[in-house]
Amino acid sequence: MIGISACLGGLFCRYDGNTQELTDLRPLIEAGQAQLICPEVLGGLPTPRKPAEIIGGDGLDVWQGQAQVVNTAGVDVTEAYKNGARKAYQQLQAQGIQQVILKERSPSCGSQMIYDGSFSGTRVSGVGVATAYFLKRGITVYTEDNYHELLDGLAVTYQD
Repeated sequence: MIGISACLGGLFCRYDGNTQELTDLRPLIEAGQAQLICPEVLGGLPTPRKPAEIIGGDGLDVWQGQAQVVNTAGVDVTEAYKNGARKAYQQLQAQGIQQVILKERSPSCGSQMIYDGSFSGTRVSGVGVATAYFLKRGITVYTEDNYHELLDGLAVTYQD
């Protein structure tokens, strides 16, 4: 069993109300071998919602109280992001999940790149709020760029 960002699994939960579905994950989902999670929605944020970025660092800095997540209206949504990370982790723990595929560049789920907090589209190295929480608890994180490494090691029991 693995965890997958709900938007990558086909749910319309992104900030813009869309999905980023990776169709080759569908067999895992349909076979019940994946748990879909969206930390932002679990944190109480609506779909659609205003875009948000981490200001002052990355997700690790958010947990240290040195950075915050702010949306384009200037509203601090840090606590929603932190609460969503905690709830997503609880769901993963309940299923015994230790590996996840998360949406890169997300202020919640990014694991290598996030946006710099200026809402200019500039990317920087860093992790999102949920990813930081998961990594500190020993969960292995993959992205839409490298998830095939994980899938190659899984035995998918999906049948039509």
